[in-house]
Parts: sequence; C-alpha cells; structure tokens
Amino acid sequence: MNIVGLDEIVFGVDDIAGCTQFLTDYGLAPVGAGEHGGRFEALDGTAVVIARADDSTLPPALPTGCMLRKTVMGVADAATLAAIADELGRDRVVKQLANGAIETVDDSGFVIGFQISVRKDVITPGELSNAPGAALQRAVNHLGVDVDAVIRPRTLSHIVYFVPDVKKAEAFYVERLGFRCTDRFAELGPFIQPAGTLDHHSHFLIGMPAHMQGVEHFTFHFAGPSEVMQHGNRFLEKGYQAFWGPGRHILGSNWFWYFNSPFGCHIEMDADMDLHDDSWEPRVTNVGADTSQAFLLQYRKKWAPGPGCPENGAYA
Repeated sequence: MNIVGLDEIVFGVDDIAGCTQFLTDYGLAPVGAGEHGGRFEALDGTAVVIARADDSTLPPALPTGCMLRKTVMGVADAATLAAIADELGRDRVVKQLANGAIETVDDSGFVIGFQISVRKDVITPGELSNAPGAALQRAVNHLGVDVDAVIRPRTLSHIVYFVPDVKKAEAFYVERLGFRCTDRFAELGPFIQPAGTLDHHSHFLIGMPAHMQGVEHFTFHFAGPSEVMQHGNRFLEKGYQAFWGPGRHILGSNWFWYFNSPFGCHIEMDADMDLHDDSWEPRVTNVGADTSQAFLLQYRKKWAPGPGCPENGAYA
C-alpha cells in the first residue's frame, strides 16, 4: 500500500475562535476559515481541520469524548486508493466520499480516511550548519540566525494514539495497510511507518485503558532545531504553556518541544527525524527518562551578561 503519510487530522471543537488563534500562532495558514471552522495548512498543504463539535457532517466522537474525529492519510495514486477500499471492504463499511476519498473505521474505533495526497513539494532549503572538518553547508557570509524569520510548519509529521488493545491496533495497520514497525517501547507500543515514506513513523500506538482512548499528541515537521527553538520561544511569549522540552528523542532522533493545546491533547514542534528503509532493524527498549530523550533542556527567558541586563542578578 503506497500510503505516503498523514494528509490531515480533523477535530470537533467548542471554541472555534480559540483554536483558530492557536493554530495560526503555531504557524499554520488558515484556508476558508471562519466562525464554523476551517482548514489550517502547512507549507506542503497538509493540515489540521476544525469544525464545531455539533457539526452534523463530522464523524461521531469516540465514547471517551476525544476531540479527534478523523485521521486522513494521503496515498500516492488511484490504484492504491482502490486497493485499500477493496482490502478494508472485506470486513467493514468503506464510504466513498464526494471528493473521491474513502472513509472507514480502524480496529480500535478511530475514524480514518484515505485520499490521493494533497502534498506538494516544499522548494525551500532546510536548516544548514557548518562543522569544522566537514564540507561547507551554509555559504560564506550567509547568516545562520534571522530573528525576524517567518517560521512555518513544513508538513504534518505524526500522530500518537492511545489504544485499548495495542497488539490489535498494530496488527490492523501492519497486516491490512502495509505499515511496519521501526522501533518499539516494550511497555507501550510501536512506532509504525507506512510504505510510502522513509520517515521514522507517522503513528505511535500506546496501549492504555479503554476509558483513556484518544490522542496524546500530533506534530508537524519544521526546518531544523533552530526553528523549533526559535518558534517555540515565540510560542511561549504569546502565552502558551510548554509541556515537555525542548530536547531530542532517541527513537526517531527528532528534536521536540511539546505544548498544551485546546484540542484535549498535546501538540509538538519537531525537526530532523530519522529516515529508515526496509533494511532497518527495529529496536526494542524499555520506556524511561533515559530512553525517551537523549537530553532535555530547560527554558529560561532571554538575558545578556553585564550590568545592563536587569534579568541577570549575578551582574546586578
């Protein structure tokens, strides 16, 4: 199955205005957004979609009240879309939607959709760095920092599900949709990757009691660690609350910074995730502070050395 990754995630919310402001401050571009919700896009066209919780066009909510209503995956071509419809149609209803997409429910009860991917190429350079002894990356006289830079998410990266039966959930995505496990926390569950991408994962499945079924977090890729740091700092300055980070994961290697969100889950900013092909052997590790991150940094407000900086008590 040539599934290339996540195309959009859909939420039913009560506070349209608050969610709109949050997603815009995160860096997503509103498309057709208004008092009833709308679409908020990354540079490549992948998106978060919000609508009022009582919108009759939304799929029903999970019994737990999770705000996520649907996860839409992009596929490479019409043949893949037809193959998925045939495969999943063997044992469940697969709806054909007016826009050509299909919709059904996975084995854990999450509504999922598939469409020919909306992703478009992002023709802008990623973050470059120069290291002594290595080939030049960032050109001579090309500055590495722009304090006025416009920072936007590049593409929808991954989503993390809380699932009541992690083995059943994994089997559905692996056996029915052609995903594969790239790494695993033994006590929690697998990171899984669809066949059409090299990204370390598009989904992380965590086994949790049924009454907790829902979403832990979702995230978009940024251009590099400096963007995560700079944009995360701006996010804090706008009054949003950090949850975890900044730091760098071990499984996936991505830089991360997690924040609380109005969607009943966390949202992450990430960058520089590992890429894996079929030759990669999945790792299995126990979960813990030493295996969930290589390092974790502590945020503090900006300061400068010397008596001219009142925030620096050491020089007062």
